[in-house]
Amino acid sequence: MSKTVSFYIKLIVVFFIGITSCSDAQNNTKKDNQIIQNADLLLNINPFSVVHKTGVPPSKSKHDYMSIGPYWWPNPNTSDSLPYIRKDGEINPETRNNFTDYTEKNKFIAAVKTLTKAYKISNNNKYAIKNLALINAWFLNDETKMNPNVNFGQYVPGKSEGRCFGIIEFGGLTAVLQFLELAKSNNLLDKKTEKGMHNWFTDYSNWLKNSKLGIEESTRKNNHATHYDVQLLSILRYLNKIEEVKNYLSTTTKARIFSQIEPDGSQPLELARTKSFSYSVMNLHAFLELAALGQQVGVNLWNETSKDGRSIKKGYEFMLPYVTNKKEWPFKQIKDKKSSEEKLIKDLKKAHKLFKEDAFDEAIQIINQRNTPKH
Repeated sequence: MSKTVSFYIKLIVVFFIGITSCSDAQNNTKKDNQIIQNADLLLNINPFSVVHKTGVPPSKSKHDYMSIGPYWWPNPNTSDSLPYIRKDGEINPETRNNFTDYTEKNKFIAAVKTLTKAYKISNNNKYAIKNLALINAWFLNDETKMNPNVNFGQYVPGKSEGRCFGIIEFGGLTAVLQFLELAKSNNLLDKKTEKGMHNWFTDYSNWLKNSKLGIEESTRKNNHATHYDVQLLSILRYLNKIEEVKNYLSTTTKARIFSQIEPDGSQPLELARTKSFSYSVMNLHAFLELAALGQQVGVNLWNETSKDGRSIKKGYEFMLPYVTNKKEWPFKQIKDKKSSEEKLIKDLKKAHKLFKEDAFDEAIQIINQRNTPKH
């Protein structure tokens, strides 16, 4: 692409941003109002806890987190339905009720995110105070706390008591870390909670690094390992272990980029899934999070490229024709990909902002033009 063409594309992108800025401002106001309303509803809810589940983990302690692998279903060929059988991409409703902790955990993380947003919007301490109460209940209070492990995550009835794949379910912990840092910077984090959470995350990070399941998850070849990195390194950064984070990103995470992304930008292990578009976007999103984390500690993952051209950027470039409707997605995708497309678009814009990346300008222009209301 010539410099002149590139210049005009940038001008067009700015033009469309200008056109949509007014409607964006109105939409943001509506979103902010809705967030405040949702946060207000949360102010009176009872705390979430792992002890609320009806099931009991093999440890016999309800303080241990427990979930069932989402793609595992009762066996129709046995009288007791065991062992469960796998249907990739098809979620068994049994894994999403109160027998396990999965739904309760999701509600807790969603509440933390909403209350954090409401606090940022309003600067009203009541949202932060409620968040601290929810966090104390989930992690620290003796009667309701979660033990710092995922020993019984994504177990499979009749097959295993817990699998490494359960760790990915705790990606939402980064929202807790972000709130704790926000609360501390605004002098709202009491010393008892700060010390308690520091100890909890220290224990949990040690479990991630040293337990059988943690080590197993760290050696996966696909998105599970990428998300493991996001979770572990976000915690280590919170614990101020910066040199450990820098070293890990520069070695282990760098190697993941080169092993998971092909020179053409495709991700074979994600393309092999029944929701190949969704998994491709999900893995790239995790790599983008790692690149953003790297930026915070002085490691440039975004521009890291192998000799044969493998990179995070190339992974996103591979997806561009499919999100701009220039090509039809040729791989298996058994579920609607609209939400994944929206996540991909947000990631393109985030990369543009974080890394001053202009390789996506034309795609962003097409997407903005497509989404601009016609008067």
